[in-house]
Amino acid sequence: MFSRVSRRSPPRLSRHRLVAESTALTFYIRSRNLPIQSLGDAKRSFGSSSTSRSSGVSSAAAVADEYVESGEIIDGKSLAKSIRESINEEISSIQATNPQFKPSLTIIQVGGRPDSSTYVRMKLKAAEEANIVCTLKKFPEDITEAELLSEISDLNNDPSVHGVLVQLPVPRHISEIAVTNAVAPEKDVDGFGPLNAGELAKRGGSPLFVPCTPKGVMVLLQNAGVELSGKRVVVLGRSDIVGSPVASLLRNADATVTVCHSRTKNIESYVKEADVIVSAIGQAQFVKGEWIKPGAVVIDVGTNFIPDSSRKSGQRLVGDVDYASASKVASKITPVPGGVGPMTVAMLLQNVVDSAKRFYEQQAQRHITPLPLKVLEKVPSDFEISRSQKPKNVRDLAKEIGITDNELESYGSYKAKVQLSVLDRLKHRKNGKYILVTGITPTPLGEGKSTTTVGLVQALGAHLGKIAFANVRQPSMGPTFGIKGGAAGGGYAQVIPMDEFNMHLTGDIHAIGAATNLLAAAIDTRMFHERSQKDAALYKRLVPAKQGVRKFSPVMLRRLEKLGINKTNPDDLTPEEVSKFVRLDIDPETITWRRVVDCNDRHLRGITIGQGPAEKGHTRETGFDITVASECMAVLALSSSLSDMRERLGRMVVASSKSGEPITCDDIGAGGALTALMKDAIKPTLMQTLEGTPVFVHAGPFANISIGANSVLADKIALKLAGTEPGENEAEKTGYVVTEAGFDFTMGGERFFNIKCRSSGLVPDVVVIVATVRALKLHGGGPNVTPGVALPEVYRQENVELLRNGCANLGKQIENAKQYGLPVVVAINQFETDTPAEVECIREAAIAAGADDAIVSNHWAEGGKGSIALAEGVVAAANKSDSNNFELLYDLNSSVEEKLNAIAKKMYGADKVELSDLAREKIETYTRQGFGNLPICVAKTQYSLSHDPALKGVPSNFTVPIRDVRASVGAGYLYALAAEIQTIPGLPTHCGFMDVEVSEDGNIEGLF
Repeated sequence: MFSRVSRRSPPRLSRHRLVAESTALTFYIRSRNLPIQSLGDAKRSFGSSSTSRSSGVSSAAAVADEYVESGEIIDGKSLAKSIRESINEEISSIQATNPQFKPSLTIIQVGGRPDSSTYVRMKLKAAEEANIVCTLKKFPEDITEAELLSEISDLNNDPSVHGVLVQLPVPRHISEIAVTNAVAPEKDVDGFGPLNAGELAKRGGSPLFVPCTPKGVMVLLQNAGVELSGKRVVVLGRSDIVGSPVASLLRNADATVTVCHSRTKNIESYVKEADVIVSAIGQAQFVKGEWIKPGAVVIDVGTNFIPDSSRKSGQRLVGDVDYASASKVASKITPVPGGVGPMTVAMLLQNVVDSAKRFYEQQAQRHITPLPLKVLEKVPSDFEISRSQKPKNVRDLAKEIGITDNELESYGSYKAKVQLSVLDRLKHRKNGKYILVTGITPTPLGEGKSTTTVGLVQALGAHLGKIAFANVRQPSMGPTFGIKGGAAGGGYAQVIPMDEFNMHLTGDIHAIGAATNLLAAAIDTRMFHERSQKDAALYKRLVPAKQGVRKFSPVMLRRLEKLGINKTNPDDLTPEEVSKFVRLDIDPETITWRRVVDCNDRHLRGITIGQGPAEKGHTRETGFDITVASECMAVLALSSSLSDMRERLGRMVVASSKSGEPITCDDIGAGGALTALMKDAIKPTLMQTLEGTPVFVHAGPFANISIGANSVLADKIALKLAGTEPGENEAEKTGYVVTEAGFDFTMGGERFFNIKCRSSGLVPDVVVIVATVRALKLHGGGPNVTPGVALPEVYRQENVELLRNGCANLGKQIENAKQYGLPVVVAINQFETDTPAEVECIREAAIAAGADDAIVSNHWAEGGKGSIALAEGVVAAANKSDSNNFELLYDLNSSVEEKLNAIAKKMYGADKVELSDLAREKIETYTRQGFGNLPICVAKTQYSLSHDPALKGVPSNFTVPIRDVRASVGAGYLYALAAEIQTIPGLPTHCGFMDVEVSEDGNIEGLF
């Protein structure tokens, strides 16, 4: 691949002839006992001797002439050029299959030393020739050490940078050791950091990078055909940059190495014994030719300037070795310049390429290391199981799935935020498989969708060796402390640690609450001030002068644009424009925005505000919602980026003006502030299952009035992390993202497709419908199921006939899912009391209804092992899925009533919808305001396919009454109320919080 070293003279003599002639010459020197200082002197004496001529040895002198003139020049310049060309070819070859492969080096230069600038220009030029992205970051000489270290830290955290080089020397006030040590080991392409230096010095060590100059020396020796094993090598100099590391490399090549330095006495004697000499002491022409053993190899690393009046600069570059005399003795020698110097830069470039390849290889080698799960025959409580399993450190989990350190923001040891920048880094990847878990119409006890989601992912990741994510909603603390309990799954299929999962997590819900309540306060405050001030005074206070200058804030410019006022100077507005700008003229009766709290508190459902004396009688009736019912939460779930979230928050409609115009969050002036409060909440939180498979926890919109699904961003990030690189074997490397939709398919699945998928552009590959014997018996005519009350006997005994009647509900759910053109797999969530006959009954009904498969899953009792068959069925269905078959239920250009009828008829089996006068009036208002083309979310009971919870099975011949229609414009949908929906639950007599305690060591006890 590389060219051989260039030669300065005719071809070398044969080995036998060289040995013979050298022996003759040596005999001549010794026999005369001459004070000869060099091989050249010996040759001249030998050649002029009459004795030698008469004895026929004169030919040896002639041969010696040829020999001393035939030492090879080890041409580093040509070799470095070949290496650069080879690097360019290698990069181009890799980019042919992976265009994202772009090795990148950043050089940091402090100050403007001419010599440093020369070296930097040389590196930049060489990098360009080698097809390496090379960036120079130049800083003034007075930059502080702390500032420089901060810049290095930023580069360490930039995954697009594969090598960081600090051009030395740095100014005296900056520690070179601190600076070189600050470069991350995996980017330390100079090899100067403690990890790389330490590994190199250690016998059998494995440095990530070898320092460039020592590496160049070794490549030169190898390329010149120098065998090092068993040879005596003298290294002159013991610097950390050259001497010490090159000595380590030579020892690793089995050479016998002597290191000489400034304290070494009689250096000449050591040099004379050396087969190979490497000089790096920085003293011009220190090593003389007469010190060198005939035939030795000389590697001159020195770069020194000496006076030379013949040169324009008045000086010339020489090495540590007196080249004129040494070249006549050495068998091979590097020139200065043109020897080691070019190789140093070439090795730097090779290190950068190696770093880039290592980075991409690590990304390609992503895998999940499962946690062993100790399953007990008698399944303990969920909390006991969670507490018994020690999770991985979240940074270890992130590394397994290909998230870099800089993309992770840890919140303790077991959970972390993931930055959205990972999406840009992995945008070239093909998405992994996307699985939606839904269910049949549930009982009040729930049918285990979350448990099935987690169990399925544990099977895919821990048992089938796939990269698999469970993407779930963040639970509200209202149900956690109420009657429902936590939402981490159950049994041996859980998200852990379950106490951290169920309480606070990373504070997203608190951020939603702060944003929602800020906007609520802003609405009432704006009305208060508009009532009490005239236009001019109100304008003066809204746009106050600061240091004598009045200026519109960015959100005010948005309002001006909406009003069609193309002015940016507050003093230029006319009185009419000022009035339009300051007067929102909110109609209090149209305010839809409510305050929130993350707690079940029935007494906040209706309140009166403004009763303090300072409010001057400006009272208003309103109420609280639970925090997850806030539109801010739905916006979080459906946003595709930070900027998208900003726009969605800004266009949330909170009321109408008295003239019927929609009043938005940006009209109030709060869009930017809400975004600031939620800027960290937009990042998904990484956790794990009991078996160490990754989980994204993000967003938790209230399923009763919203999509009831996790965030679009969490899904997009997970699909890229589970996806495949160009050229990878998709069948082997494709991973899976399993998410769930609230309630049954008819509610949660329909919203998932028609609202979430419209927003995200993503299409699931498979729909999993979770069914239980218990719920299907209820739909077959079984007695009611009540939380906290023992199950009636019929649910604990075999009753195939009752079950078969109830399977009609499963059939309808399958039919509904198939309308979207996707494969359906039924997961039969196994309970202890289920019998084989009952399970087979469900399976037969599911296949008859059009399901691709129906598979028993016992994840609750066995973890991922109990869900292997389900995982295999899902993989098989996903592999034959075709997204081209995907169809949505309705066209957005249809009227609101037409969309409502499409949902009611096709999903619920209703005859039609019936609009109340209020609902019809609201639809007309929203259509006039431009919101009629939004998708629809129907808020109804989850306990029936219909609007009536008493109608079990598959009801028919019914009409769905629509009482009211409300707008979540920022989130991007209208929601119609088909039932009385409580947006803040109440607490039962015995509450979950009553069992919670904290032990002396700080552990939370009693959650469920």
